[in-house]
Amino acid sequence: MNPLDGLTIVSLEQAVAAPFATRQLADLGARVIKIERPGVGDFARGYDETVNGLASHFVWLNRSKESVALDLKSDEGRAAMHALVDEADVFVQNLAPGAAERLGLGAEELRARHPRLIHVSISGYGQGGPYSDKKAYDLLVQCEAGLVSITGTQDEPSKVGISIADIASGMYAYTGVLTAVIRRERTGEGATIEVSMLEALAEWMGFPLNYAMYGGSSPTRAGASHAAIAPYGPFKCGDGNEVFLGIQNEREWATFCASILTSPELTGDARFCRNSLRVEHNTELRAVIEKVFDDRTAEQVGEQLEHAGIANALLRTMDGLADHPQLKARDRWRSYASPVGELRALVPPVTMSDFHAVMGPIPEVGQHTEAVLAEFGVSVPSVVPAGA
Repeated sequence: MNPLDGLTIVSLEQAVAAPFATRQLADLGARVIKIERPGVGDFARGYDETVNGLASHFVWLNRSKESVALDLKSDEGRAAMHALVDEADVFVQNLAPGAAERLGLGAEELRARHPRLIHVSISGYGQGGPYSDKKAYDLLVQCEAGLVSITGTQDEPSKVGISIADIASGMYAYTGVLTAVIRRERTGEGATIEVSMLEALAEWMGFPLNYAMYGGSSPTRAGASHAAIAPYGPFKCGDGNEVFLGIQNEREWATFCASILTSPELTGDARFCRNSLRVEHNTELRAVIEKVFDDRTAEQVGEQLEHAGIANALLRTMDGLADHPQLKARDRWRSYASPVGELRALVPPVTMSDFHAVMGPIPEVGQHTEAVLAEFGVSVPSVVPAGA
């Protein structure tokens, strides 16, 4: 038995945030009925064609789901939508602000009819306040949350290379649903859940926010280094490659000086005797370290750091991640079906000893419309015109 067998989720979703949340639930065994526009479907289907003709974002976020195509501008489409929601345990939506309410799918209206329903809304900035109707794309929320201000180099700010605001809000929606399901088992009551991208990402900004609020200034942009820890980040080696390391405490610093730099006296150097001073004199410290690394390859330095018990990593590309020896050794890859044939993906990170993630096929637009609507007693031709 899958952990969420018997849980039905209807999701009026698009892009990243809501599909990320529901895919986690689908891989745990929940039935996820994804509502899409007839013909074009979720606009994320058109982001690119890199996965054998499919979009990389869509492939990542939409396996294990059923696709139902509905024209929600029509009376028939809205009636079909309500027929599905009437039988659902969970309803998820990440439409533009106010759109769900205009369709009669707002939390107040649906939960008045279905007190056990778990209603989830994901938005950019949440209801109320001057930003309620502001358009919210991942980059823009990264800016508003202050993330871009502390990411990048001293010369130039940078966004994070993945849709981190979408992922953060999707993750909180996912865990919020699980929490609400547990509470409903105890009380019989559903829940109204609201997650904003800004608030989700702001929660993840706890360290720099506290640093700035109580330290008087924001952490400086330090690239892959750290604004408050040294030595930390990338260091050049003799082969032109970099090894990344992080010294977290004075014991590790002493080990690093003795075992790697072969200069134990550095622990007593007035510039380097505690972390705050090492940060202050980071340029001088980097020069000392890279001078020692200059006659070794990054692989050799990594091996020495590992032997000494110093945290380290090599910089891997996406090809390197796809061929990572740890993922291979732990058998973390699985094959699953798609409209373009068999694909490969990582098993979801939370594993259970007696359960294997569903990892079902990726649906085509409207692939399940006829079967699902028939199951719920809705006439298919009146909802999805022939050829749509």
